[in-house]
Amino acid sequence: MEVEIISTQLVKPSSPTPPHLKIFKLSLLDHLIPAPYAPIILFYPMDYDSTSHLEMDPNRFELLKKSLSDTLTRFYPLAGRMKDDLSITCDDQGAYFVEARVNCHLHEFLNRPDLLLLPKFLPRDFNSNEPVAGTCVTNIQVNKFRCGGMAIGICISHKILDGAALSTFLKAWTATARGCKEAIYPNFISTSLFPATDDLWLRDSSLVMWGSLFKKGKSVTRRIVFGASSVAALKAQATISGVRCPTQVETVSAFLWKCTMAASKEKNGRHSSRPSLLTHLVNLRRRMAHNMENSTGNLLWVASAKSSKAENLSDLPDLVRRLREAISRVDGDLIKKLRDNDQGKSLFSKALTEIGDEVSKEGLEHYGFTSWCKLGFYEADFGWGKPVWVSSFGMENIVYMNLIILVDIGAGDGIEAWVTLDEQHMAALERDGELLQLAMFDPSPLMISNSFLH
Repeated sequence: MEVEIISTQLVKPSSPTPPHLKIFKLSLLDHLIPAPYAPIILFYPMDYDSTSHLEMDPNRFELLKKSLSDTLTRFYPLAGRMKDDLSITCDDQGAYFVEARVNCHLHEFLNRPDLLLLPKFLPRDFNSNEPVAGTCVTNIQVNKFRCGGMAIGICISHKILDGAALSTFLKAWTATARGCKEAIYPNFISTSLFPATDDLWLRDSSLVMWGSLFKKGKSVTRRIVFGASSVAALKAQATISGVRCPTQVETVSAFLWKCTMAASKEKNGRHSSRPSLLTHLVNLRRRMAHNMENSTGNLLWVASAKSSKAENLSDLPDLVRRLREAISRVDGDLIKKLRDNDQGKSLFSKALTEIGDEVSKEGLEHYGFTSWCKLGFYEADFGWGKPVWVSSFGMENIVYMNLIILVDIGAGDGIEAWVTLDEQHMAALERDGELLQLAMFDPSPLMISNSFLH
């Protein structure tokens, strides 16, 4: 598969940003995020049965650029440049916008998607070591397939948007493209709730923690897809043993934690069970007393749960319970303390140090989880229908982290897990009999049948 770049340009806001908004200061929680971008790719088929006037538009590129321009006026920091690790220069230079052509049909790629080819649909080089200062906050690549299908690759700075905030931006952009009368406006409240000082103490503390989570080796990413019936079966298994109303994310996270621990034991020898630490990013919005609707920024905190090597790896309900207890500790009271000038710095530092110290212990395995579920990415309709597939991208790096990203399935209540482990660990996971009974490895997004989903 070849992706040919046709054009590049900067899409500027349709109206200028007022002078008093020229510098946008990041919030304290934004300093926690080490990754420059959190890429996402939306795949849209050409719907020949559509009666929408947009379906007949020969140049969707222009519609996307015009609606993006209008949306950037409201989301003005996204049209700026990173000034440094503390702020964004909102100078209306615009979003970096790439038009590209793919030399195959969409169904040919989706029939058996190669995860290592997904970066071709993205406008950023993730192996680049370019400095943060001066880089575009927003980068978008629109890839047109021979059939008329489309893949929209989006890389917006993770310094200003987490998953929920990215969803808000997509809702605003797609609504503008469809010509909706009521515009969606962002809520920049995070910068006042968690104001940052002019130093980078939290970033420096978090880098020590994040650095302890990365390791060297050859990694591989696989998609593990659970249908709705499998998720229901796992939830029932947890419920029978006393866990009340476990969520999809709690259940699938705990089950994958259990399976990856078992795979680690197989990889390292049956008698070499290791302790493990699960970390899960928690969205703070619903746990706060303020109106957080359409809020931008990184309103996230890290929950952690541990399993010792002596414990029974087959007890799914116990792992669900531990995860729930860890997430429940991230509550309104904790958020109040984090916001307090006197207590906050101490709590931030203590939590990050504890995680870093745990992971630094010899033999401990760490698994980092994050969830895109219920964020509405599959509702992103520009006027020609919803995406058939929403993807992250594959990694095959020598420096990596054991990472699991949970994503909704487009139809039904299933979950698609993007799992990155080292090669031997993944090979052991692929032999897990219970996992193979409940999930599929790398199924085609086009061939996941309704019977599997439901």
